[in-house]
Amino acid sequence: MAKEKGRALVAQNRKARHDYHVESTVEAGLVLTGTEVKSLRAGRATLTDGYATIDNGEVWLRGVHIPEYDLGTWTNHEPRRARKVLLHRDEIRKLAAKTQAKGLTLIPLSLYFKDGYAKVELALASGRKHQDKRQAIAEREAKRETERAIGRRHKGME
Repeated sequence: MAKEKGRALVAQNRKARHDYHVESTVEAGLVLTGTEVKSLRAGRATLTDGYATIDNGEVWLRGVHIPEYDLGTWTNHEPRRARKVLLHRDEIRKLAAKTQAKGLTLIPLSLYFKDGYAKVELALASGRKHQDKRQAIAEREAKRETERAIGRRHKGME
């Protein structure tokens, strides 16, 4: 069988960039069981309630829902179990320092296969308040409007 190449997106947390201010991201591997991998290859996962914690020098992904594999037997997995995240010790130390000092949260942005391996993109993020969300939307709309005006001007419509 030929080795897989490229990146195949399984799930994405679109609401995360709206609800949180993302400071930095890191790519990490996941420890999964066989039925979890088969379920992910079928494109079934939900990241909306997911977050990561650092316990005893290990990073754990919690709240991510990977449904049971339809053709699985008694060896099927629990849909919302905690999954171990694979990172280097130095990366874990840096993430732990930032989450404790600044009060940041680790949230999953996307779950994908890269060259045949299951990966998760974790983000160091701080929560946005309702006012911040409205301000971000207003800035985005203002930027769009200026780009439209520039485009109309270049086309000679104004």
